[in-house]
Amino acid sequence: MISPGAIAFQIGPFVIRWYGILMALAIVVGLWLAYRQARREGLPADDFISVAQWSILAGLVGARLYEVVFNWDYYGQYPGKIIAVWEGGLAIHGGLIAGIVVGTWLARRWRLPILKSLDVAAPSIALGQAIGRWGNFFNEEAFGRPTDLPWKVFISHSHRPPGFAQFNYFHPTFLYESLWDFAVFLVLMWALRSRLRDRPGALFFSYVGLYSIGRFFIEALRLDSFWIGPFRVPQLASLAGIIIAIVGLVWLHRRDAALAESASR
Repeated sequence: MISPGAIAFQIGPFVIRWYGILMALAIVVGLWLAYRQARREGLPADDFISVAQWSILAGLVGARLYEVVFNWDYYGQYPGKIIAVWEGGLAIHGGLIAGIVVGTWLARRWRLPILKSLDVAAPSIALGQAIGRWGNFFNEEAFGRPTDLPWKVFISHSHRPPGFAQFNYFHPTFLYESLWDFAVFLVLMWALRSRLRDRPGALFFSYVGLYSIGRFFIEALRLDSFWIGPFRVPQLASLAGIIIAIVGLVWLHRRDAALAESASR
């Protein structure tokens, strides 16, 4: 694979980049899917989408802040690059944290059922991630270690990290994560949704766990992540996600068991 470049087209001084196109496509598709599902679940779809839009905005801000904080050695030297989101650099974990926190807060204020709303959002988040990851391909970022596998991706010299200038081909970890995210989407939509319909929150926690498992192992191939001890920061965030998913599913199970016991008395 060889990236055709970051710029899709240019009209005078206006530059349209593939990264922005794919992010916009991910958002539009995700909102469309969530709206349809909210109506099927009997939620006030318009209110749900309003909450989702604010959550997405918060997620974009959170994703950028997360990226800047953990790469301050670079952004501290080039502060003008902090707002250059069109060049890439949106950390998904930061986006998930900010988006979910703001979305939960707004759902509570607007009296939407929080756990059911999170279940509706989960497949859309996974599908949006699968689409958005391709922006990394055009920006030549988020790739992994050198490799000679048939699906290797060529990285131009200017995008190679220090110490890897002699290598031409690398693991397309953006592709791995895109495929994983799409697989998670399929599992949520067609394997788990009907089974977990009567357990609000279970589909969302399943998403968190499945995404985190894949991200943990894919991240081991990456070259551009910040380290804390023996782990990369995204791996630690993924471990936290796995723990949250397990705790959440156990809590839901115990809550449902307690409710069933109370109802039988």
